[in-house]
Amino acid sequence: MAQESSVQIQEIQPGTAGRAGGGHPLAGATMSGAEMIVQVLADEGVDTIFGYSGGAILPTYDAVFRYNREHDDAMPLIVPANEQGAGFMAAGYARASGKVGVAMVTSGPGATNMVTPVRDSMADSVPMVVICGQVPTTAIGTDAFQEAPISNVMGAVAKHVFLVTDPTRLEATVRTAFEIARTGRPGPVVVDIPKDVQNWTGVFRGVGTLPIRGYRQRMHAWNENLLSEAKAQAFFELLGESHRPLLYVGGGVINGNAVAQLRALAKTLQIPVVTTLMGIGAYDTTDPLALHMLGMHGTAYANYAVEDCDFLIAVGARFDDRVAGMPSRFAPRARHIAHLDIDSSEIGKVKQVDWYHVGRLDEALQALLDYARTQGFSRDFSAWHRHVLDLKKTYAMNYDRESPLIQPQYVIEEINRHTGGEAIITTGVGQHQMWAAQFFDFKEPRLWLTSGSMGTMGFGLPAAVGAQFARPDRLVIDIDGDGSIRMNLGELETVTTYGLPVKIVVLNNCGDGMVKQWQKLFFKGRLAASDKSLRKKDFIKAAQADGFEYAVRLERKEDVPATIRDFLAFEGPAFLEVMIDPDAGVYPMVGPGMPYTEMITGDFIPSRTNPRDGEVDSSSMF
Repeated sequence: MAQESSVQIQEIQPGTAGRAGGGHPLAGATMSGAEMIVQVLADEGVDTIFGYSGGAILPTYDAVFRYNREHDDAMPLIVPANEQGAGFMAAGYARASGKVGVAMVTSGPGATNMVTPVRDSMADSVPMVVICGQVPTTAIGTDAFQEAPISNVMGAVAKHVFLVTDPTRLEATVRTAFEIARTGRPGPVVVDIPKDVQNWTGVFRGVGTLPIRGYRQRMHAWNENLLSEAKAQAFFELLGESHRPLLYVGGGVINGNAVAQLRALAKTLQIPVVTTLMGIGAYDTTDPLALHMLGMHGTAYANYAVEDCDFLIAVGARFDDRVAGMPSRFAPRARHIAHLDIDSSEIGKVKQVDWYHVGRLDEALQALLDYARTQGFSRDFSAWHRHVLDLKKTYAMNYDRESPLIQPQYVIEEINRHTGGEAIITTGVGQHQMWAAQFFDFKEPRLWLTSGSMGTMGFGLPAAVGAQFARPDRLVIDIDGDGSIRMNLGELETVTTYGLPVKIVVLNNCGDGMVKQWQKLFFKGRLAASDKSLRKKDFIKAAQADGFEYAVRLERKEDVPATIRDFLAFEGPAFLEVMIDPDAGVYPMVGPGMPYTEMITGDFIPSRTNPRDGEVDSSSMF
């Protein structure tokens, strides 16, 4: 283990280190590898680390401890109940802040417990750096105690993986990991560091990164690929031919910090907006142009608008299977499709387009906006606006409001009435996730944190912890399900240990609700392994055991308004279990591989077609 060192790890302005001639105040100092790791974290502006200790990472944990003792706990290390929780906390931190989240775990099982959060972050383009301890270099490949081939395991799920065997490259490697994580299409980078490399002593340079020439060439090409006037003209020629344009907005707009430009373009051109699950918050859901989420469980009016549009403009979206389940019949009346993205591999991957641009979205959208203003572009879309407004009124979201049982949508509507689209909402995965996406408002980006592409149960609670550390000024609410929260229930203790005012809502339908819904629709009601009505878990006692002073079970519909008011007003951590209608379903619903014309709207939302229930391929789960 590293010996006590007299080296003073410095706090410097984030982003100023690592540049040639940057003049790092500690350049030339002798440090252990562990101290170098912590110094680079400080240089990169890291203010919170999430992680669980263990033998192979102890030298670096000791360096973090000494750094915090010398700098008034400027980089606290938050300890979860499980390493998976640390990964999702780092992801929640990153999603809520836009900064790189950092997790630090030990070797073997500590590192393998990070696989799911790493894959989850890769799938949703979340910037994260994971530092893993590893057995000493001389023991690698010997099946040593708590050894796992992390570079092999993580290589398939991360944006990039480094195994540091040359200690002289450690400093540059950690710095490069942050560069890769945050640039281009963001993603998780894993740095696997043997214990002897952490204990090694050498000279800290304070500058330098690895020579990743190919990657930097691609980044340079993307950054320099400005949208030309000729290309803007071609775009507006297509828009000039359109009568029913529609913006289809994905998470890339949020990740690319292009929200301001997207909103300005939509308002200036008066083009309605639909968003993907990951794009929620890119456009203010309370704005008249907002049509909310499209796709498998999107609003009926958003999906019908996609059906009716004649010019579809995809921005930072990828035509994934939850949105374009049948690509050949997606946006069938669109005479033209345009696509803007940072990732060239997404262009034409699912749906052929007529116009595209690969590059920074903020720059590209601003270029289109500038062209429209300088050229005085004007188009009357009032007939389309009237059509869209009629869609929103006719096919509005609805549910069984007369039921004596508590409907989950009612609970979310009541919470939303208090939060007004300004709270950070995290979710697990399942029916509760979709209800939250459908019935909450989001006035800003980075308020909606959910596991999209991976659909990872257990995401909501630890993500809420990370989000609260990232945004201590915001109300953070985890909307969870009884099945999903079980996956990382141990993190209830993390909430109270750190005194976080996180609010946790468990919509309890005594089972895996989304699975049950599918089994009822497509498997003749055979509830194989999804019914948990006989389980003995008492969530209230569990919350109380973990230190929640407010832990309440809500069972009567008439008590919903008052209970929600008291729950949100409680100053500290609060836990609310709501016993909802066990048969409540998520509608609308578009089965996988089906067009929007086959959308099932349920009993309380009108449909302009008569979908043939049960003809979805039951082998395509969710």
